[in-house]
Amino acid sequence: MSVLTDLLGETDLSTHEVRHIRHLLAEWQIVADLSFADLLLFVPAKEGQDAGYRCIGQMRPYTAQTIYVDDLVGDFFLRHQRPMVGRGFAEGRVIRDADPDWSTGVPVREEAIPVGYGNRIIAVISREANVATARSPSQLELTYLQAASQLAVMMAAGTFPYAVGDRPEDSDASPRVGDGIIRINAGGTVTYASPNAISAYRRLGHVDAVHGQNIADIDPRPGDAHAALDGNIAVMEEIEHDGSVVLRRFMPLLEGDQLTGALVLVRDITERRRHQKALRVKDATIREIHHRVKNNLQTVASLLRLQGRRMASDEGREALAESVRRISSIALVHEILSREARQEAMFSEIATRIVDMLREGLVSPDTPVEFTVTGDPGELPAEVATPLALVLTELVQNSVEHAFVEFDFSARRGAVDIAFDRHSSTLSIIVSDNGRGLPEGVTLESLSNLGLQIVRTLVGSELGGTLHSLEPEQGTAVEIVIPLQVSG
Repeated sequence: MSVLTDLLGETDLSTHEVRHIRHLLAEWQIVADLSFADLLLFVPAKEGQDAGYRCIGQMRPYTAQTIYVDDLVGDFFLRHQRPMVGRGFAEGRVIRDADPDWSTGVPVREEAIPVGYGNRIIAVISREANVATARSPSQLELTYLQAASQLAVMMAAGTFPYAVGDRPEDSDASPRVGDGIIRINAGGTVTYASPNAISAYRRLGHVDAVHGQNIADIDPRPGDAHAALDGNIAVMEEIEHDGSVVLRRFMPLLEGDQLTGALVLVRDITERRRHQKALRVKDATIREIHHRVKNNLQTVASLLRLQGRRMASDEGREALAESVRRISSIALVHEILSREARQEAMFSEIATRIVDMLREGLVSPDTPVEFTVTGDPGELPAEVATPLALVLTELVQNSVEHAFVEFDFSARRGAVDIAFDRHSSTLSIIVSDNGRGLPEGVTLESLSNLGLQIVRTLVGSELGGTLHSLEPEQGTAVEIVIPLQVSG
């Protein structure tokens, strides 16, 4: 459970109000950037507003240096420590008349922005800016601050974040203030365009001046702007022109129910889309390679099965059958990797498929053996999953073939258990059975059949792990521990 979920669970907010708060926290980066200020979101503590407030959200601006190095989310403040927040709750309006506060060592001007929903104030945002860095603002900065003021009024009225419309799902791709911004009035005329926004529209083919033009005349798809202005909803779409891709987000600015204009956030995502396309091509190529390897392995397995049917020797047929199972276990890994866009596979699925394959090939009414798989090995890279699949096949096959020779199935049912235990840097696999166990004086290390030789080689050389036998109360058990690469 997330920290935010825990904090919201300690409030008296309704389900709809919690949803509004979550939408606000997903959208308020733009307010911090336009304001050149830190934002702190407060709700009344569980014991009531008179006692104090809990900080449940914090946002630092990309456009200015933050005031707070530490994270205040989760901190509790008494009412006298945050008087502006109390005024925001009491007056239900944006409050900007406080003197700068020097308690942090720099002059900080605090403003209170109530967060309205329905007919009540459900939270208050403290907007805090370092006024020591104040200077004569440029036209860009004035546009930012004016837009921030309008969004603050909309938050108090409950119209921002937008109830309907497109929301940024990919925070890395969604346009930000610094990517490019255009301000238009209620009629759609451009009153300001940042240099980045102008450059983005030039990549879309508009080479004339932008200021004073109607957005419908410069945007290749004016219907997006009309939908935002006419419906008072946020609209985010991308346009491709001559190899260039630009993402635009139209954000109406409201005063009550009256449209006063809109912000257009613009981001050139050409290189991002090219990179994504290249990755898709690479992933498709890798999946195709895995698919072909899987098909080739299955073809080899089919040929070995045909050869086995033509052999007169039982020993030869069994040797070929073992080879088919080994090849099939490797083919399983490539089959799963051929479906993924990554070079990792959920090994639990591979283990289950291996057990199903061995159950079908080795279990009969004369040898009723049950299999269980416990624990979650998680995702493993192909270079680990492939040898480990073969190791698992050998160990389980070895248990079924040798543990239940001269076994009294009428007394108890045979069982083979596979247990995974994944830690931060290692993966442990224990394969155990309830069979007759090893003969007296014989250890697993002293056995030299082909299957165990394959297991020792793969565990030591390919996986860099260790293999040792355990001493269960009945049957045999072996544990493999392999290191996992820890991402830094």
